Amino acid sequence: MRTPVRRAMEVCPVEVGVSVVGGAWKLTIIKNLLEGTLRFGELGRLIPLVNRKTLTRQLRELEEDGIVTRVVYPEVPPKVEYSLTSLGLSLAPLVQVMNAWGEAYERQHQDL
Repeated sequence: MRTPVRRAMEVCPVEVGVSVVGGAWKLTIIKNLLEGTLRFGELGRLIPLVNRKTLTRQLRELEEDGIVTRVVYPEVPPKVEYSLTSLGLSLAPLVQVMNAWGEAYERQHQDL
């Protein structure tokens, strides 16, 4: 378990959730993986503003926290696939609510 998650457990369950899914692009990664297994390049194309280093770091943290599973195939060039674990899939309602809230926020601020 990552140190930030362990520390959050000493504070509050909300902080645990923020520690696991908070951070650059994590919820967007999860949202895309809710559609099914994706390769690294596919994720990168779906999130064009994320750089490779950040995407790699966020995927590793999600993997370490048990949200994402990573499968490496022994091929050249390497083939790596990412998918959500059952714990990751349990985030679907949260992601859907956040997505709807974000859409409403965008609409409200487009009218200003």
